[in-house]
Amino acid sequence: MASNPAAPEAPFVPSQRGSETEDGKIPTFGFGSRRTDEGPWEEWNPSADTTRPVRGRHRVGKQRGGGGLARSSTVLGVGVIAAVGGAGMATAQTGKPPVSISMPDLASVGSPFAGEDEADAEPQGSPNALSSVGVTSEETEQGTSDAGEALRARIILQAEQQKDQAEAKIQQAAQDAAAKKAAAEAAKVKREAAAKAAAAKKKAAEEAAAKLEAARLAELAKQYTLPTSSYTITSTFGQAGSLWSSGYHTGLDFAAPTGTPIKAVHTGTITEAGWSGSYGYRTILTLEDGTEIWYAHQSSINVSVGQKVNTGDVIGRVGATGNVTGAHLHMEVHTSSSDTAGIDPMAWLRSMGLNP
Repeated sequence: MASNPAAPEAPFVPSQRGSETEDGKIPTFGFGSRRTDEGPWEEWNPSADTTRPVRGRHRVGKQRGGGGLARSSTVLGVGVIAAVGGAGMATAQTGKPPVSISMPDLASVGSPFAGEDEADAEPQGSPNALSSVGVTSEETEQGTSDAGEALRARIILQAEQQKDQAEAKIQQAAQDAAAKKAAAEAAKVKREAAAKAAAAKKKAAEEAAAKLEAARLAELAKQYTLPTSSYTITSTFGQAGSLWSSGYHTGLDFAAPTGTPIKAVHTGTITEAGWSGSYGYRTILTLEDGTEIWYAHQSSINVSVGQKVNTGDVIGRVGATGNVTGAHLHMEVHTSSSDTAGIDPMAWLRSMGLNP
């Protein structure tokens, strides 16, 4: 703790009259009769020059912003000086030395007597408060409110960040699901397109094959012909019945009036021509591939064995000879690989581009 200098003494010495005076009164202070050691004095009124503080070593820097302690110290010092000057004399306690006013040597407390050279100096002091003394409840509440608001803002920010992260995850998951669904749909569309393309290709191939077959049959049709005309199909190959000795029909019957021309279905050679029991008059035409065409129940034969015939040549006429119930042409087809019963004449004719 540093001590400030004592208040300056008044520029006069008060007169004193003690108990030894002539009147025997108690000693008093004031403007009484003059002592011999007193000079001529005049009344002192304080002014700006006479109240200038005494400079000393223990000066304390001004408190930044004006501290309450520095202001109170300054007022106290000036008040003491004004009291002494206003009374025109200095008072003192008898028998007691003057008490100096001491103040803490704090950097944040300013000197009550600043010099003229320090009047314009930058105030020095600690930026931190020495204590909470002087802080109002409103300021405390304000600080607490600010801290609470900061914590609340931080919590809200964290919550918003977590919410944004959750929404980002949900959005990413939705995007992944959408991408997966789009990929699956694209794959499905691709498979469907491939299936359609394959089906179209297959259909085109089938159509092309059908066209080729039709062209082939058309060409064959030029080379093959039906055995007769103006006919009706009455019995087919494999039909069961007691009318046939084998128990089923072995050929294809074309019912037509007696005398209807019978034609060679294709170019070949006559290998048989004459009577043949239940077949009546029968002619066998052997084609170049070895297939035999049998014509039975003829009323007449127009060719002989060994004769070469072409497609459409008349080789005989429809009749009712042999085991029959009416005039018709009984036609059978025998191949080198077939048994004695032969094959279905209807299927063979169709394979040659003909439609009986």
